[in-house]
Amino acid sequence: MSPAANRPRSIAVSIFALVIGAVAVMATAFVAITFVGPPPRPAPQMMDDIAHMLRTGKPLARTVMIPAPGPMPPPRPGAPRMSLSPPHGLTFGMATTAPTPRRGEQPDRELAEQVAAAIGLPSSRVVAYRDERMVFAPGAVVGGFTIGAVDKARWRVVRTEARPLVSHWQLTMFLAVLGAILLLAGPAWLLSRAISRPLRQLGRTAAAARVGAPLGPIPEGGATEVRDLASAVSAMHARLTRDAEGRTVMLAAIAHDLGTPLSRIAFWIEQLPEAARVRAAADIDEMRAMLGDTLRLTRNEVGERADQRIDLGSLLDSLVEDMSMAGARATLEHGERAIVRGDPGALRRLFGNLVENAVRYGDSAALSWRIDGAVAEIRIDDAGPGFGSPPDRLFEPFMRGDPSRNRETGGTGLGLAIVRSIAEAHGGTVSLGSHEGGGRVLVRLPLAR
Repeated sequence: MSPAANRPRSIAVSIFALVIGAVAVMATAFVAITFVGPPPRPAPQMMDDIAHMLRTGKPLARTVMIPAPGPMPPPRPGAPRMSLSPPHGLTFGMATTAPTPRRGEQPDRELAEQVAAAIGLPSSRVVAYRDERMVFAPGAVVGGFTIGAVDKARWRVVRTEARPLVSHWQLTMFLAVLGAILLLAGPAWLLSRAISRPLRQLGRTAAAARVGAPLGPIPEGGATEVRDLASAVSAMHARLTRDAEGRTVMLAAIAHDLGTPLSRIAFWIEQLPEAARVRAAADIDEMRAMLGDTLRLTRNEVGERADQRIDLGSLLDSLVEDMSMAGARATLEHGERAIVRGDPGALRRLFGNLVENAVRYGDSAALSWRIDGAVAEIRIDDAGPGFGSPPDRLFEPFMRGDPSRNRETGGTGLGLAIVRSIAEAHGGTVSLGSHEGGGRVLVRLPLAR
């Protein structure tokens, strides 16, 4: 088989073929409709027929000759003739009151005068209504009408037959178009699925991509554009991973290199007076904390145990118990059993950072959770002033709620950034809000399947 036969087809070719096919099918349907004939038009009603029905209540009988095949023989004296009553499309009725117009009909004085002259009555004893589409023809009218003539307190009423809601022509047109749509629906659905399926899979893979984690499944089939996009996403992920690894190695090297001079500084400050030594030791501890938090953020904080089944209630209960023993005002309200997948250490750090923030800035932390569909929703409420505006900026690295950067009121400004990074690595989200008594952090994690 030649390489050209294995070459994937472009999306543009598929869409172009579908459009051309749709146009061809619809054109064929309309051409077929033309053989059925033009849309029906109302038959003209002869004024003689209308007058005869008003006088007698019966259609006017017309005598016609039915020609036989071949030469027409001369009529024989006394030969029978066939009397036919052609279909008028008219209805006749008697009433004690004057007729009323049907929907869409309006009084028409000219029609009443013509009918009165045809039946030999004064125009005052004739009423006529016509619809908007009725027109006059020589000796006839075309369109819908209602005509009444009164004689000896009895009204004789002639109307055109009511048009059906759906005519034969309209039904034929509808069925032809419906057939064309049904004929095209199958190929259009298959083509759209063939185009969207690899794109949807690629979108899920790109949404779940994380630095340092292997890329999910990449669609191998599909059109040329889909394959090119999949290759580009794979190459982009590999490039970002290399960049992140280089950044992590650089930060790890910096942290390692800074550890030695920090240790020497810590040794030398032991010779300082008590007050100066305490302040210098606090500065060194803060620098080490910043280095540690920066490395955790860069490494995405999710280790090799990122696919374990974790009982959310047990994890939060253990965390709250440990922090309460350390003097933090933290409480937990148990919900129904929830199992999530992830790294236990990373999730413990996520909720630990949030509880520490709630206690530091809001005096207390109240944890609770509930199940919302396929998601576990965890709330951490505090009794503080809430979050500033906009709260999402607090997730940015080194962004702190206390702009003074006082060592006693805050950390390095990486806690919430680490929280968001861990939540996204587990397929979840974290958001900041408020409740009646203070601030609220909402964490949503997918339940294990």
